[in-house]
Amino acid sequence: MKGRPFQQGAFSKLPELPRRPHRYFEVPESYVGVRSRGFGSVRTHYRVLGEGPPLLLVHGLMTTSYSFRYVMHDLAKTRRVYVLDLPGAGRSDKPKGPYSAGALASFLVDFAEALGIRGCDVVGNSMGGYLSMRAVLEDPSAFSRLVNIHSPGVSDARYVALHAALSSGLARRALARVIRLSPLRWAHANVHYYDESLKSRQEAREYALTTDDAVRAFISYLHDTFDPSEIRAFERMLASRRDARLAFPIPLLLLYSRTDPLVPPRVGERLHDLVPDARFEWLDDTSHFAHVDTPGPVLASVMRFLAR
Repeated sequence: MKGRPFQQGAFSKLPELPRRPHRYFEVPESYVGVRSRGFGSVRTHYRVLGEGPPLLLVHGLMTTSYSFRYVMHDLAKTRRVYVLDLPGAGRSDKPKGPYSAGALASFLVDFAEALGIRGCDVVGNSMGGYLSMRAVLEDPSAFSRLVNIHSPGVSDARYVALHAALSSGLARRALARVIRLSPLRWAHANVHYYDESLKSRQEAREYALTTDDAVRAFISYLHDTFDPSEIRAFERMLASRRDARLAFPIPLLLLYSRTDPLVPPRVGERLHDLVPDARFEWLDDTSHFAHVDTPGPVLASVMRFLAR
């Protein structure tokens, strides 16, 4: 590791390839048309590898399926691993939305049904963990077990401010202009690792918002997916279930970093308070992209939980 934790270097000094090799691009691309209640028909990019019970990997905001590059092959030693780009991200279609959390959660179920893997286990990172939890609450039979790696999902004043700001067309256009000035620099600046030396221009290209549709979808994610009223409703639902002594519908592992500044560790503690029957584990010296920063400990926790 070079420098202090979360110390971002200059984009001009990024290496072309990541210093830690991976085999993401060895896995062939696949596409499936998903009929979705929230988005209509979406041509969805995914990659699949390995043999065994199906396991779905769901990425977070500002990333794509590429974010699982350091764990997907190890998981595929015992699982048939499916890793997708959500609507509006990566190589998948960018429908107009809105990109509400409810619509995206339903999309995950629609995707699983389109590939015939309904009832599979799921690993969701960041926003992907939040969406997966919502999907299970809406449709408990959609998935079997869930690992949530450092997701949001708890009320925060930042969401209120962001939602209010992006409710203005003027603010949306201003943000879009900033992103379009240098999409690769924007991607570099807005993905945060404990070990920033893991970054590369290859990663920036994978996450860059290079088309108008991609920029529009990203801004919709910021405004719609993290609507504070929806997050409060999610909290209330979990609190109501807890107070009624109802367990989470499926086994749940909450895997959180002690040090992440983007989604504070208190979010994990609050979710565990709301879902006391969930298994909760801390990770040290990592970020909420722990599967990139510290793939070894993440793999150990995920494999241990899925084998239970």
